[in-house]
Amino acid sequence: MRFTRITANPNQMGGVPCVRGMRIPVATVVGMVADGMTTTEILEAYPDLEPEDVQEALNFAAEAVRERELPLVSVG
Repeated sequence: MRFTRITANPNQMGGVPCVRGMRIPVATVVGMVADGMTTTEILEAYPDLEPEDVQEALNFAAEAVRERELPLVSVG
């Protein structure tokens, strides 16, 4: 999958993935969704974002999780 709205610049925000070169980390957007905020609420909080930015941030996070193993607690 190709991401056109996610950028990473080592000289900005410590190189963390951000939305379109702005100082809005993908993790911030994904965290807002995880906290139950709607896209409309996120766009109100960050007027420079577009609905496509929120969707691509979620897609980026999903792809990042697919790309590596995360420690999980076994149940059972």
